[in-house]
Amino acid sequence: MNTTTTAAPIRASTEADEADDGGPATQPGPVPEMVIDDVDVFIDGVGPQTVVMVHGWPDTPALWDGTVAALVPEWRCVRFHLPGFDLARGPRPMSQSDIVALIARIVDAVSPDQRVTLLLHDWGCAFGYTYAKRHTERVARIVALDIGDVGSSDYFESLGWREKLMISGYQLWLAVAWALGPHTPGLANRMTRWMARKIGCRNDPALIGWEMNYPYAMRWFNAFGGLRGAGHADRLIGENLPGLFVYGRRKPFMFHSSRWVRHLNRTTGCAAKSLDTGHWIMKQKPAEFHAVLKDWLANVTQPASTPKA
Repeated sequence: MNTTTTAAPIRASTEADEADDGGPATQPGPVPEMVIDDVDVFIDGVGPQTVVMVHGWPDTPALWDGTVAALVPEWRCVRFHLPGFDLARGPRPMSQSDIVALIARIVDAVSPDQRVTLLLHDWGCAFGYTYAKRHTERVARIVALDIGDVGSSDYFESLGWREKLMISGYQLWLAVAWALGPHTPGLANRMTRWMARKIGCRNDPALIGWEMNYPYAMRWFNAFGGLRGAGHADRLIGENLPGLFVYGRRKPFMFHSSRWVRHLNRTTGCAAKSLDTGHWIMKQKPAEFHAVLKDWLANVTQPASTPKA
C-alpha cells in the first residue's frame, strides 16, 4: 500500500454558495491529507466519529463541500476520488472487488479503531453497499442518497416499460462511450458530457470524461468482472445496520421501491425522507438535506431492528 500523509488546509463551501438549479460546478478537491494507492484522501474536522463520503458519477470529492461544512466540527469527514474519476490521473478502471478493497484500506487508515458512518451517493451507493456487506463489522450506519433497493424484485416490479427504457438508454449510452473512449476519446467525451447535461448534472464539462463511465460497462457489458456479489440496500439497511435514505421527488423515475421506503419508516433506527430535488440532493436543497442528515445522526442511538409483524 502506497500511503503518504501531509497536513493541508481544507476548503469547504457554505450552504449559501449552493443553488437550487443544481448548484455550482463541482471543482477538484483541496490538497489531500493522505494518498492511498494513488488515490487522494481528504480529511476535514476533528470530531470523535468519522463519516466516509463516497461520490458517484460524474462527480469528485468536491460534491461534498457543503455537507462537510455542515458536519464539522461535530464529525470528522473523509472523502476521496473513486478510481478513474480524477481525470488528471488518467483512466483507471477497477473491478468491484478492487474498489471495495480500496475503500477498506481507506477506512482502516482513517479510523482503525472505530466503525465509520458511510455517506453514499449514486455509484458510491453501489460500491458502498458492497463494502458494507463484506465488512459489516467496520460500519456503524449508512446514509444513502437516491439509490435504494435497486437490486430487489420489488423495485423491478415497480418500474413501467417507459422507466425501464429510460434507465437502460442512458446507462447503455455511457457504457458505449466507455468502450469508445480508448479509440475515439473526443467522441466519447462529447457523448459523456451531453448525457451528463441531459440528466441534470451541471458540473464543468472539463471535469467530466469518458474515463468515469466504467461502472456502466460493468453493469451492461460485464466488464472487469461485472457486479456479481454486490451488496443490496434492502439486505443491509434496516436488517443489519441503521440507515437513513434520502431521495429526490423531482425525477422521471426512482431508484427505490415504495415498499422499501415504508419498511424503513417502520423500522427502529431507520428513516426515509423525500425532498423536492432531482438526483443531486445535497446541491439542490442543501439546507433541507443537511437539517435532515444532522437530525438523524444526532438521534439514531441503537441498532436497526425490524418490528414484529
